Amino acid sequence: RVLSLELNKDRDVERIHGSGINTLDIEPVEGRYMLSGGSDGVIVLYDLENLSRKPSYTCKALFSVGRSHPDVHKFSVETVQWYPHDTGMFTSSSFDKTLKIWDTNTLQPADIFHFEGTVYSHHMSPIATKHCLIAVGTKSPKVQLCDLKSGSSSHILQGHRQEVLAVSWSPRHEYVLATARDLRQLFFPAANTAHNGRVNGLCYTNDGLHLLTVGTDDRMRLWNSSTGENTLVSF
Repeated sequence: RVLSLELNKDRDVERIHGSGINTLDIEPVEGRYMLSGGSDGVIVLYDLENLSRKPSYTCKALFSVGRSHPDVHKFSVETVQWYPHDTGMFTSSSFDKTLKIWDTNTLQPADIFHFEGTVYSHHMSPIATKHCLIAVGTKSPKVQLCDLKSGSSSHILQGHRQEVLAVSWSPRHEYVLATARDLRQLFFPAANTAHNGRVNGLCYTNDGLHLLTVGTDDRMRLWNSSTGENTLVSF
């Protein structure tokens, strides 16, 4: 079934970006609105619903944070994410060393977090009820935690020796966070060689029982999130 996947011939997406698209996120409340972030710093919001009611249609862009916007990211946008509980807010992070919290209705930043190094990744927990922390991976070996309630970024997690390329909260346990860095290593101490190259992406399965990682060695690995064991599934 996976090998037979192909592009939908009846649904297209309006082209707004003038360069590569690095990140996408579909809001989890209705599954109707999608964010995209580009290497040109531009952010676009799309409506995925078929308003024309025709068999073939194009998903239209509702608005964009373009190059003329006063608060547009100066460099490449690496991650966009909807606030998990409603569409009134979304977040974006960029190579310009910032994480921005956006008000969807006004398209203005409600808050901006500044970092000393390049921001590679950020993530909000999809299930958290006791905290409003955004995990941020940067060129620094320390994982930063930004608190939406206090506006503080004073929380720091240590353990890596080099830059943190990917972060992901567990969809099963609200205080469990997975991080990945350069030089093949994951957050599992026993996983000495996760990949033969950089680990530049990771995400949990929907049930939180496994963690999927991708690397520059053109491989994917599936890990038991409780034990850290490689399931040895061949992709």
